Amino acid sequence: MTDAIAVPLPDEAATAAFAEDVAAAIAPSDLVALSGDLGAGKTTFARALLRALADNPRLEVPSPTFTLVQHYPTRVPVAHFDLYRLADPDELDELGLDEALASGAALVEWPERGASRLPEARAGIAFAIAGEGRTATVTGPPGFMARLARSRAIRAFLAGAGRPGAARRHLQGDASTRRYERVRHGGRTAVLMDWPPGIVPTVPDPRVMFRARDVRAVMAVGAALRGLGLSAPEVYAADPGSGLLLIEDLGREPILRDGEPVPGRYGTAADVLALLHAAPRPAVLPLPGGGSHALPAFTAEAFAAETSMFLDWFLPHAGAGAATPAMREDHAGLWREAIARLADKERGWVLLDYHSPNLLWLEGREGLARLGIIDFQDLMVGPSAYDVASLCQDARATVPPALERELVARYVAARRQADAAFDGEAFAEAYAILAAQRVTKILGIFARLADGAGKSGYLRHIPRLREYLDRSLAHPAMTRYAHWYRRHVPPPP
Repeated sequence: MTDAIAVPLPDEAATAAFAEDVAAAIAPSDLVALSGDLGAGKTTFARALLRALADNPRLEVPSPTFTLVQHYPTRVPVAHFDLYRLADPDELDELGLDEALASGAALVEWPERGASRLPEARAGIAFAIAGEGRTATVTGPPGFMARLARSRAIRAFLAGAGRPGAARRHLQGDASTRRYERVRHGGRTAVLMDWPPGIVPTVPDPRVMFRARDVRAVMAVGAALRGLGLSAPEVYAADPGSGLLLIEDLGREPILRDGEPVPGRYGTAADVLALLHAAPRPAVLPLPGGGSHALPAFTAEAFAAETSMFLDWFLPHAGAGAATPAMREDHAGLWREAIARLADKERGWVLLDYHSPNLLWLEGREGLARLGIIDFQDLMVGPSAYDVASLCQDARATVPPALERELVARYVAARRQADAAFDGEAFAEAYAILAAQRVTKILGIFARLADGAGKSGYLRHIPRLREYLDRSLAHPAMTRYAHWYRRHVPPPP
């Protein structure tokens, strides 16, 4: 156990805010024991915490005094136990405490009734009446206490940014170490980015050395994009040393409709790329307030780090077993040969993940500003065609072949309108190489996330990606790799 944290709760609003802070910190396998006399605030706190986890202020949260346990399928599944009527600690086995902790977290009121049957490594929040309000004293294992301390630091950051008492709700994250919240205060919303510096991904990723390390990249790249008239979130408040940003909320409207690409919105996204690639762009960006951010180069070494993930993760996932040394040598050689063909192709800004999860539609804006761009911190200098492939072979939404051709043609037409000398054939070759390289990389990433991190939802994208790869391997520039792929990778089931 680490040192206790004392939290004053002068009113119900403070209790709700504290419950949100705990909700942001709670993780699977956590047991949070709520103790205190009748009327001390345990159930009020539990109700606020569960509503925060569910992002539903009207969620029915009845006291489990008579049922003993209630289950909630929230962001982290939670079982809410009330042991006041427990006749014997052994009854906890029948109530399914172990099963609850295996699949989620547990809140336990009146934990003293569970005696020694509760895990020792548990968090405890002791509530007490203090005048007209309450106090809460928190103890727990180091992991929980560190997460809670981070959450309370975020609360202090929000207060310093003019949003005291703001409502905090978890936002869908990505596969990185970044975490996001939607913050509501005074009728306005914003997005909190929590990116602690120095955190190493739990699953090894060979691309780490080529990627952005902290929030300064977000600040520099966002400012550069906004300087071109594009819609990247404005930064409202920043604490770079702590890895915290409060940024503009661009909403939730995707460039998809019912999970399918909206051609006009994808067309605008292609036009944005044409603008980015129409002129030379700087490789060093100024930071707001001073300093600079140097964009990394998308080098042959970076490509090699990405293609290796296909061998490490997707081959075994596809049933081909571990790659032999000879297979690895051939695979690396074929990709060196393909990437070498990009040496004389156009280079510019590469956003890397320019696809539907990171592109929003802003109906109230005009022109190219209707496209909201997020998750751009890894901007690199590399082959321009990379982002076109990222958009036109969207990893998360199926872009039919006809729409892919239409989008590519629209991009090429826009480039030629800006520069009559634009080389369409050189672009087509670069596009095929980069589309194939990107898909093999993502196949490796998604297999890694599914098999190595237990995120099975990524598996639903694999058939789409394999179909994209077939499209790209039809280009003459990819003939030799296509032979290797079909020799070593089993066809889809």
